[in-house]
Amino acid sequence: MKMSSQHLSLPSTLYSPVTPASFPNARLIYRNTAWATQLQINAKLADEASWINRFCRFEAFEDSLNQPLALCYHGHQFGVYNPDLGDGRGFLYAQIIDPITCKLLDFGTKGSGQTPFSRGADGRLTLKGAVRELLATEMLDALGVNTSKTFAIIETGEALSRHDEPSPTRSAVLTRLSHGHIRIGSFQRLIYNDDKPSLEQLIRYSLATYYAVDNAEHMPIAEAAETLLMLVAERLAHLVSSWMAAGFVHGVLNTDNFNISGESFDYGPWRFLPLMDPGFTAAYFDHQSRYCYGRQPQATFWALCRLADCMVPFVAVERLEKLVQRHHDMLEETMIEATVRRLGIDPSWDKAGELVAAFLGAMKASQIGFDEACFDWYGGAAGYPRANANARATLYKSANFKPAADLLANAPANPNAQPDHGYFQQANPVHMRIDQVEALWAPIAEHDDWSHLHEKLAEIHAMSDAYNLRQQAPSGILLSQPIR
Repeated sequence: MKMSSQHLSLPSTLYSPVTPASFPNARLIYRNTAWATQLQINAKLADEASWINRFCRFEAFEDSLNQPLALCYHGHQFGVYNPDLGDGRGFLYAQIIDPITCKLLDFGTKGSGQTPFSRGADGRLTLKGAVRELLATEMLDALGVNTSKTFAIIETGEALSRHDEPSPTRSAVLTRLSHGHIRIGSFQRLIYNDDKPSLEQLIRYSLATYYAVDNAEHMPIAEAAETLLMLVAERLAHLVSSWMAAGFVHGVLNTDNFNISGESFDYGPWRFLPLMDPGFTAAYFDHQSRYCYGRQPQATFWALCRLADCMVPFVAVERLEKLVQRHHDMLEETMIEATVRRLGIDPSWDKAGELVAAFLGAMKASQIGFDEACFDWYGGAAGYPRANANARATLYKSANFKPAADLLANAPANPNAQPDHGYFQQANPVHMRIDQVEALWAPIAEHDDWSHLHEKLAEIHAMSDAYNLRQQAPSGILLSQPIR
């Protein structure tokens, strides 16, 4: 185990030391034993008490941060710039080096108490919100999305009042594991304050820390800024494409919700598509559907352009415009790749793009569930005949699906695909619709019955093994396991 305090090398204007809240109770609900094993911190987390001490009382890890840091950033929220942002109910608690990949990882929190950026809020998280984030991260990880990992959930014994769920409601503190919490909004804060020395330092730090660029410290700043922008553009293209292939709607794609490590994180009003509906919107407060499913690529590109704005002190605007255009140009390729991986088809096939266009076009004209169709068609030529055995078979024989079906009949399966896996022999796929989330929460709220959540996580893990799409997941050991 090797801890780190690397974030302290950044300008102090990007963080504020804070004191965690003191909670009346602490009950360990969930622990990610798989990642604890990979990070070799089992000795530090030998029992439930040690998990509570670390992830509810936030006892400092030796050789990491002596005190938690609430990170400072700005951001565009639904297109409107807000300079009054920052970690309002969370902080960076500790940093650790992954002994397998040698990459830096953050322990970040949610619901750990008020900070200077709470803006009058209580700094708390509902237990339901923590459960929702757990479900989102596990499902997305199983579908190949580069996402933060839910590391610990501890119920804290407070009764919270919320306008969007029955109150009083139970409280929790969640710790996530992520490769970084430097946001596009972190750069926006520095350019807003005209702090070019700190901006240059953040650019070089990001290149060295998140992209392993060896000469980042000595690279001319214009080259460093261009390099970072291009690398982030590529990561975000893959990220948004993986969301689309997963049928996932993040809900709130403000610039403070994009980190420059290209990882999906901070799950609020997320949803998964029931049907292929480009206008499907996750957040009830997104009245203009700015962040609906079909506009997620546009929102991601817009956020990247705001990062490019921060590079103007070092790079000519015309050059920046050409650089961000590369993100737009690579989107088609990354979208095709992500979609055919979901369908179990070889991405190198020369007709992969035609198949994706035909498949998505047919889906828009149908009433077939998005997850169901991906499940039925998985495995290329091996997958579609099997789909004839279920109740959806006649729908796939319609005129809408004929062009895609004809292509699929000759599609080579991805060498890593497992169409004969037991998961694909069942009638229906695992999915995560909003009614299912509510059904999982109801027995917890009413009877403290966690058995249905345990069963759903087991189903997700089985799906994960079948698809084999996980990114940076421990291998050969049991995935995240609940303890309640």
